[in-house]
Amino acid sequence: MNSLDIHIGEILARNARLYPNDVALIERVPAENKRSEITWKQFDDGVNRFANVLINKGIKKGDKVVHLMMNSIDWLIAYFGIVRTGAWAVPLNFRFTGNDIKYCCDVAEPVCVVFSEEFIDRITGIKDNLPTVKHYIFVGKEIPSYSESFEKLLEKSSSHPPNIPIGFDDPCGLYFTSGTTGQPKPILLTHKNMICACITENAHHYQTKKDTFILIPPLYHTGSKMHWFGSFIVGGKAVILKGVQPEWVIQAIHEEKATLIFLLVPWAQDILLKIDSGEIKLKDYDLRQWRLMHIGAQPVPPSLVKHWKEYFPNMAYDTNYGLSESTGPGCVHLGIENEHKVGAIGLPGFNWESRIVDEEGNDVKRGEVGELVVRGDGVMREYYRNPEATAKALRNGWLYTGDMAKRDEDGFIFLVDRKKDLIISGGENIFPVEIEDFLHTLPGVKDIAAIGFPDERLGEVVTVIIDIVPGKKLTEEDVFKFCEKLPKYKRPKKVFFGEVPRNPTGKIEKPKLRKKYFGMEESFKIK
Repeated sequence: MNSLDIHIGEILARNARLYPNDVALIERVPAENKRSEITWKQFDDGVNRFANVLINKGIKKGDKVVHLMMNSIDWLIAYFGIVRTGAWAVPLNFRFTGNDIKYCCDVAEPVCVVFSEEFIDRITGIKDNLPTVKHYIFVGKEIPSYSESFEKLLEKSSSHPPNIPIGFDDPCGLYFTSGTTGQPKPILLTHKNMICACITENAHHYQTKKDTFILIPPLYHTGSKMHWFGSFIVGGKAVILKGVQPEWVIQAIHEEKATLIFLLVPWAQDILLKIDSGEIKLKDYDLRQWRLMHIGAQPVPPSLVKHWKEYFPNMAYDTNYGLSESTGPGCVHLGIENEHKVGAIGLPGFNWESRIVDEEGNDVKRGEVGELVVRGDGVMREYYRNPEATAKALRNGWLYTGDMAKRDEDGFIFLVDRKKDLIISGGENIFPVEIEDFLHTLPGVKDIAAIGFPDERLGEVVTVIIDIVPGKKLTEEDVFKFCEKLPKYKRPKKVFFGEVPRNPTGKIEKPKLRKKYFGMEESFKIK
C-alpha cells in the first residue's frame, strides 16, 4: 500500500474485500417499526456508484459537495461517495436555517448539493442565490423539479471503483462548527486527520470485528462518525438508530446485541430517569454483552456516572474530550481503566500531546487554571479562508482549544470551562461548570446551566437555569439552601426554572439563555 492508498475510503474498500457478506450497517426507525441492513460489499458498491455519478457530472478532486441529510444508510453512502471522488464533503448541521446554509455555501462554493426531504423548503428558498451550485441531488420520493433522484442515479451508475488517486494529506471534508456562539467556522480536515480518528478511537475502546456500535448523534458532526470509526477500521458493524427515546435505545441494544454506545449527557439522564421510574425494567432485556458506555461533547457531571454505575456496575465507562478542530473526540480521554478519576476529562489520547498554558503560552503549574492546548495528527489543517482565525488557533503546531483546564497531582486534566463562559464577579473568576456539577447532585435537578448575569456593583453574578425532573418540585429557596455549601461569591443569586437548550452535540446554548433571561432585570434581586 503506498501513500496514495491511505485514505478513509480505502478502509471501506478493504472491509468489502475482507468481509463482503458480513453486515456493515443496520438502520432502525422505531417510530415506523422499520429495520434495514446492508453488507460491506453492498455498502462499497453503493459508494462507488455514487462516486461515479458525481464524476460523470464533472465533479473532480478538490470540488466541494454540500451534504445535507438526516442520519441514514444513504447518508454514509453519499458521504463516502463524495470522498472517493477526491472532492470535499461539506456535511451541514440539520438545524441550519436557509440563511445558515447559504452562508456555508458562500464560504465553500460547492458545485453540488445532496439533500433529503426534510430540507426541501430550505434549499428551494435559497437555490436562486447559490451561483456556484450546478447540480442538486435529492434523496427521497417527492423529487423537486430542479433536482435529480439519488436512487435513480445510483441504479444507472457503475459500481466499478473510480480509482481517483487520493493522498494522506489531501483534504477530505469541510466541517462547519456546531458551536454555541457566532457564525459557524469552516474547519478543513484531511484524510490524515480521519485516519488518526480511526486509530485513536480504536486504541481507546478496543473495538474488534465482533463489536456492534450503536450510532445515534448526527452524522454531520465529527463526534458521531469518529467514535464509530474505531469500529469501522476493523470491520465492526454499526446500528444507525433514528431516535433517542430511552426505550428505543435499550431495545436496540437488546435486539442487535450491541456492545458499545456513545451518548450525550441528556440522553443518559433520560435513560436513568426511565429506569428510576420503572418505565424501563432492565430485567426485560438481555444486555449482558453491552460492555461500554461513553460520553463526550460536554462536561459530564460525576453524579450522573455514579448513578449509571448503580444500574450497570460491570459496564466500562469513558469520558471523551475533543473538538471539531481535532477531528472530534480522543485528543484527551479518561480511559476505561481510570473510572476512579471520573470528573476529569483525563489524559492525552493515543498519539496526542497536551499542555495547559497562560496568556503568553507558558505552561502553568499543576493545579493552576490555564488554556488547554493539544497537538497530534488529528489537528485540522486550517479554518478555511480565514487566516486570522487560523493563526489564533494554531500556534507552533499546537491547537489552542479555548477551554480552560487544570491538572491534578496525578496529571489528570479537569475541564474548568470555556474562556468565553467565564463569570467574573467582584473580580473573582467563577467557572460555570463547577456550579453545574455541584447542582447536578441536588435531587430533582434534571439539567442545569450557570451563566453570568449583569450586575452594576459586581459586574456579574451567578444565575442558574434549572430543568426539573418531571414529577419533582423545587423552589428558589431549596436551591439557595443547598448552595450554602458553596463559597459565598459562587452561590447563585437568581434561579430560573425552565428548559436548558442544547445543540445537537449536547452543548448548552448559553447565548440563547442570556438572550432570554437578560430581559428580566426588573425582577432581579440580589440575595
